[in-house]
Amino acid sequence: MTGEDLTVLVDRLRWDRRRDPYRGRREYSQTARQVAEECDRLVAEGRADLAVPVLRKAVDRITRALMYLDDSSGIIGDDLQELMDRYAKACVAALPNPLSLAGWLVKLECDGPGWPRVRLADFAPSLGKRGIAEVERLVAERARVADPESWTGAFAVRDLREQLAEVSGDVDRYVAVLAEHLTNAPQYQRIAEVLHAAGRRDEAIDWARRGVVANVGSPHTGRLRDVLVDMLAAAGNTPGAVRVRREEFARHPTAAGYRSLIATVETAGGDDPTTWVLGVLRDRISQQPAYASELVDVLLAVGRDDQAWQEAQHHRRWLGGPQWQTLLEKRAVTHPKEVIQPYRDLVEQAILNSADKRRYRRAVALLAAVRAAYQATGEHAAFGQYLAELRVEHKRRPTFLKTLDAAGL
Repeated sequence: MTGEDLTVLVDRLRWDRRRDPYRGRREYSQTARQVAEECDRLVAEGRADLAVPVLRKAVDRITRALMYLDDSSGIIGDDLQELMDRYAKACVAALPNPLSLAGWLVKLECDGPGWPRVRLADFAPSLGKRGIAEVERLVAERARVADPESWTGAFAVRDLREQLAEVSGDVDRYVAVLAEHLTNAPQYQRIAEVLHAAGRRDEAIDWARRGVVANVGSPHTGRLRDVLVDMLAAAGNTPGAVRVRREEFARHPTAAGYRSLIATVETAGGDDPTTWVLGVLRDRISQQPAYASELVDVLLAVGRDDQAWQEAQHHRRWLGGPQWQTLLEKRAVTHPKEVIQPYRDLVEQAILNSADKRRYRRAVALLAAVRAAYQATGEHAAFGQYLAELRVEHKRRPTFLKTLDAAGL
């Protein structure tokens, strides 16, 4: 492909804002990938200097196009990030003007729509000391004039400052910059992992522990807790790792917490905590009965199916539909007679659930379990009698009756 052909190809990445945002996306993605392939060829041939301007133009055009075309699938966004990554590699090979590159990167991050992701580490070799210094200067200027009410502007500046600290290789500087924004568990995790990678194990554990305490209840704290447990175990402090799991279970006793605790105990070689776990759950249920579903799951996990069934009977209202059906399926194997009425209740609930368009099909699916339970008890005729009564009871639901007929019932 000649230089002129490549120019024509990149020009096809223009997107008129007046175009239908849903048409032509496949062809657009194919063009982006073709540009990437051609630029890969140029770099492989030692002509990265020709690929650099083409890739930057492609990135600029797709960045703008994504403001107007529909990319709910994320495919074109992925194409854009691929081109951005290729641009970084081409820059390393061709070494363009570092000041110009620095200005473009800062502008893209601070003034762009939020895509593609700017990764300074990928561009650091091509930026060199001059380019990095220019990024530092531009970011400082942006921070000085930034609108304090602009969340996006503040985020871009903070992100670039963190990346600059990372590429500097100064661990203390990187930690200090990250510590300026301790608003969530992932930020603590980043600090802990940076310190751990630098061989500063005790500091890493301390930061991870602080993050767990500071973000109790956050959905992201679980991952940070896993990191803390792994670090403690790697340091030989297996009792400490188990203690972290037990403390979390005591705070929020769940089946998932039990699985994490058991996994840690098995690795550490400690005592089986199941008795303690069941005691914690039963104490919690006395105050918050909604935890009954967690107790049932734990009992099933340890093979105490009979106890799980008894607890489920006692706390039926706190069990979800799928969990209750799982219990019925297990109970039907050993005590089929006990599940007949519960299954019949589920059939009735399904039929009467007017909000569910598939309610009759769900009811028919449950009838298979009812029939199997009757057959297991030897009461073959009883199922036919129940089915006849069901037809009479719902004779004013012709669609339901047709569904039964279609299923051979």
